[in-house]
Amino acid sequence: MKTLRKKNQPPDKTAEKVNPRQHLLEIAGHVFAERGFDGATSKEITERAGMNSAAVNYHFDGIVGLYDAVLKEASGLLTTSDAMQTAVAAQKDTKGKLGAFLGPFVKGLTSPVSESWKLRIIVREFNAPTQSDQSKRTGKERRKKMAILKGIVSEHMGLSDDDPAVARTCLNILSPCFMLLMCDRNTLKKSFPKFGLKPDDAPALLDHMVRFALAGIEAVMD
Repeated sequence: MKTLRKKNQPPDKTAEKVNPRQHLLEIAGHVFAERGFDGATSKEITERAGMNSAAVNYHFDGIVGLYDAVLKEASGLLTTSDAMQTAVAAQKDTKGKLGAFLGPFVKGLTSPVSESWKLRIIVREFNAPTQSDQSKRTGKERRKKMAILKGIVSEHMGLSDDDPAVARTCLNILSPCFMLLMCDRNTLKKSFPKFGLKPDDAPALLDHMVRFALAGIEAVMD
């Protein structure tokens, strides 16, 4: 016999069903972040998810499809190249353009999500790209973003975007982002306790990175 819920009584949260596809994707994200694509297995993922061994094939057509979905989910942590290009184009000077370029990185890397498996997936994919379809799309996006930065730097320096000085300057500008992306957060916090990696710290961090980058560009142009 069905039990009636009393008037104004809140619904029983334990009765709410978890989306099995999303649950599997979340667990897979942790496993791929820990072991990489080559080290992960459908068996371990489904066991940790408490699901049938056929769930990976049912929901994602296999482990490659599952990894593609996980990488796509992780990539959402960063802005798209199209959005970045629009933001940069709206700025009139180099300072504004660098702020528009670096801003999404800083925002993403200081957000609570940055401490999740998503950031570790991005790092793994950056260091050792797989041959999945989503990996290829991610790589293409990354190259588009690098082209945007090269455009900003080459315009300011009055040099061709394939000039070695432009390439070196781009790497100098991106180095702090790479450090924040790849460095273990606990190690970073222990080394620099007052650094500031919370969302409220993003504006000050961005301002520092932009001013430092501009000073560096002016120094190499002398």
